Amino acid sequence: MDIFAFQNLIELEKKEVYILGIESSCDDTSAAVLRNNEVLSNVIANQDVHTKYGGVVPELASRAHQQNIVPVVQQAIERAGITKEQLSAIAFTRGPGLMGSLLVGTSFAKSLALGLNIPLIDVNHMQAHILAHFIKEEGCNIPPFPFICLTISGGHTQIVKITNHFEMEILGETIDDAVGEAYDKSAKILGLPYPGGPLVDKYAQQGNAKAFSFTQPKVGDLEFSFSGLKTQILYFIQKNTKENPNFIEENLYDICASIQHTIVEILMKKIKNAVKQTGIKEIAIAGGVSANSEIRKRLQEADKHWGWNTYIPKFQYTTDNAAMIAIAGYLKFLNKDYADIGIAAKARLKVTE
Repeated sequence: MDIFAFQNLIELEKKEVYILGIESSCDDTSAAVLRNNEVLSNVIANQDVHTKYGGVVPELASRAHQQNIVPVVQQAIERAGITKEQLSAIAFTRGPGLMGSLLVGTSFAKSLALGLNIPLIDVNHMQAHILAHFIKEEGCNIPPFPFICLTISGGHTQIVKITNHFEMEILGETIDDAVGEAYDKSAKILGLPYPGGPLVDKYAQQGNAKAFSFTQPKVGDLEFSFSGLKTQILYFIQKNTKENPNFIEENLYDICASIQHTIVEILMKKIKNAVKQTGIKEIAIAGGVSANSEIRKRLQEADKHWGWNTYIPKFQYTTDNAAMIAIAGYLKFLNKDYADIGIAAKARLKVTE
């Protein structure tokens, strides 16, 4: 960046920029308004319709987005205390995600940007999870570049090297299932309702993590694999319930604690390998599973044990939300990195795209 471009960037940062963020990648409809890098509102409409199906039904999700998006956006603007005419730009999730859900947010964002004659900004959902660390929040430190981010969710498990806001490199990722899916499938095997991951975490806190043991997968130093673990847990439960029909009920807390211990051990081992290979000790986590109590606890302990500097997002910015879309939009706005009105949603999108 030359000196004139840098000076223009500084001037932009001094102005009050209002970004409306729209997130509709899966089953949550969310809208947020940021003034520069500060959150003024962050509204999320959940979809309870999926609970009885044990997972997200794409067609039902897109229909619910259509019902929710207008009132959610309206609430976000009202709670921010501004009018839509004050908006500087509109940022939306382009992908990855469910195509039907993405289309609702993309179409709405395009229409509103056209109507207000303001810039449209496309945002990579996975980048936004990472960039949520740059939201200005009291008591939260912003990670310095370069840093390593463990992105863990229902659809992704990756170790990413962050060189600047939009220069990212995948160091390692899962070769099959994501960690969030492993949590939810394990919960389903135990007969827990969807989404089961948070319940496994809740019950694990009351159990003995060493009660039962599960084998860790043998894959590359920075690779993950959870399909084998899910199969282990399934066979383990089938075998023990055959011998004792009340096995789950009598051992639920210990089972959850043992499952969680195994998963967190895998995650921590991979982060250690990444630190060893890169020499970077600035470590962040992002994504829905970053709300997990055990991974947060272990990372905080790592500060003392290994001299890492760890960065843990606030709970409201872990699951899918529009504030993270808006902060990514703000950072792109500063660089005048706008989208063409003809841009299309993309169900598959790497964090590096």
